[in-house]
Amino acid sequence: MINLNKAADLINSADAILITAGAGMGVDSGLPDFRGNQGFWNAYPPMAKAGISFSEMANPSQFENNPNLAWGFYGHRLNLYRNTQPHDGFFQLLEIANNKSEKYFVFTSNVDGQFQKAGFNSANIEECHGSIHHFQCVIPCSQEIWKADNTKIAVQKSNFEADAPLPRCKHCSELARPNILMFGDWGWISKRSNEQNNRLNEWLSKNLQKNRRLVIVEIGAGTAVATVRYTSEQIARDYEATLI
Repeated sequence: MINLNKAADLINSADAILITAGAGMGVDSGLPDFRGNQGFWNAYPPMAKAGISFSEMANPSQFENNPNLAWGFYGHRLNLYRNTQPHDGFFQLLEIANNKSEKYFVFTSNVDGQFQKAGFNSANIEECHGSIHHFQCVIPCSQEIWKADNTKIAVQKSNFEADAPLPRCKHCSELARPNILMFGDWGWISKRSNEQNNRLNEWLSKNLQKNRRLVIVEIGAGTAVATVRYTSEQIARDYEATLI
């Protein structure tokens, strides 16, 4: 309780809040976190039957080798995220953050768009692994990233394969893919995430220049994929912030 009270005092006295979040943030909304192959297979039994690991499934090579299965996996996730209501914790965080003089920023490895759905300003969010709600060319033939808002993907529950027609590139008509950083991914277009990162760095620099009290609240991130944890600790050191 002492640590909880201390954390509450730090948050209450902060001028700005940086929220850093991993897959665990969405679990209370009913979203899978794919923690290890067993967690992935529990969410996708056909993958368990085929012996396909998460790292094998979340790989750009699947769009070449088995595009219907690749889009079945990502199409199912897209439909799931579209239909999921963020849990109350998102709205509580937003209320706290909006009351700060320097507001907030969100750094997340999640690709589900739940922060935006809860009302967080999209200009104040960095999605370091991209977003399932945005597409790109699988080749890619250009650096364009476009929204997936009007794209519907039907997925067969028996084998998790997507029905035709599959999403296509706006320019060359080759297969499209989610604008998500996958394993062994040399074709990911990072332009959108880079722009988000620039805005985060500008916000951090302004807070440092103004000598604002910055508190970092890390939620649902572990060390299995340490991107969020590393970023939280690095920013805490560089900007003399408190990490909770």
